Amino acid sequence: MGIRNKKLMHNIGLQVVIAMIIGALVGLFMGEGAAIFGPLGTIFIHLIKMLVIPLVVVSIIAGAASLGDSPSAGKIGIGTFAFFIITSGVAVTLALVMGNIFKPGAGVDFSAHGQSLTQVTAEQGALPGAMDTLIGMIPTNVFESMTSGNILQILVFCIFFGIALSKVKGDGAKPIIKSLNTIVEAFVWMINCVMVIAPLGVFGLMAESVGSFGFQALEVVLKLFVVFVVAILIYAFIFFPLVVKFFSNVPAMKFVSAMKKPQAMALSTASSMATLPVTMETCEEELDVSKATAAFVLPLGATINMTGNAIYYGLVAMFFAQMYHVDLTMTAYAAIIFTSTLGAIGQAGVPGPSFLVVAVLLAAGIPIDGLPLLFALDRIFDMIRTSLNITGDAVCAVVMDRFNPEHK
Repeated sequence: MGIRNKKLMHNIGLQVVIAMIIGALVGLFMGEGAAIFGPLGTIFIHLIKMLVIPLVVVSIIAGAASLGDSPSAGKIGIGTFAFFIITSGVAVTLALVMGNIFKPGAGVDFSAHGQSLTQVTAEQGALPGAMDTLIGMIPTNVFESMTSGNILQILVFCIFFGIALSKVKGDGAKPIIKSLNTIVEAFVWMINCVMVIAPLGVFGLMAESVGSFGFQALEVVLKLFVVFVVAILIYAFIFFPLVVKFFSNVPAMKFVSAMKKPQAMALSTASSMATLPVTMETCEEELDVSKATAAFVLPLGATINMTGNAIYYGLVAMFFAQMYHVDLTMTAYAAIIFTSTLGAIGQAGVPGPSFLVVAVLLAAGIPIDGLPLLFALDRIFDMIRTSLNITGDAVCAVVMDRFNPEHK
């Protein structure tokens, strides 16, 4: 009995799952009164956010510096971006196929809920042009980017700076790179301290979320929710493990088992960035991914790899097309795939309502009036899709690590 209790004391992942369940039950019974536990979640999220930006900065610079002098650096860099784009494209295609098979929007009566909806405007989902996106990725003041939390601009600068360090002649850069790795270890220690209160934070987040919205809102979009969860499970436990089996040196079952802890954290925080430290620890310590690969791929993935979001965009498009009886052409399907993939690549890895789905609907000519039906449930959808997002990041890390000379 004592051994089991000791194991529970040190198993943060299990504690987080238990805290989620207790929080959901408390929220269900207390209703809006459960908001009193909200500050517990807010404190936890703030502590994580306090450490995430500096961790990303130091990790990306150290990772890019370690990989930059390697002959395989180009393969890992190009392979990482290609992996994110391809898996996001496959994800939204799966969503469209499942949407056509199960028809989650068929028979949904929008008029009964129309009076309580707020107006959604097209401007909220406007995607910037390709050139605007490219220009927006380049920081004019990197310190301002860090202050405002513009992750894409931070990534561009840190990758550039890390590669520059690797190109310094002689041994001049080695002390700096060594210091950066030491700082990463210090941040990991700090994050481990914060993780001690993770169950309390998760309890507060779940109690407040369920207490505020309950489960009644699910009734309207229950079929969409069920199809969404099934699609996520297919991708997480069939597609990704097959990718790991055939394209990495890690056994698929070992990968699935190791990902329980970061998936539980992602499910509770709904933030890829907040889960990043746990994902990095899991990949390095349990999946034997080199520090250089993990430091480069995982922060990048937490920012630009949103596979779960791609599935969500595709299914929501199908849901509203069926609800409004819109017959989608092949051009509309292509627009959904293209816009969903681009929208998923580059959405910030933090929780919050996803207005990029507006752009997806507009691209396919689907009415956006019914979107507020989903806003009250966005937190629940976000929790689930985030758990898939971070799984994709880890899959990319174990696949790309095959190209790292350290592991050959």
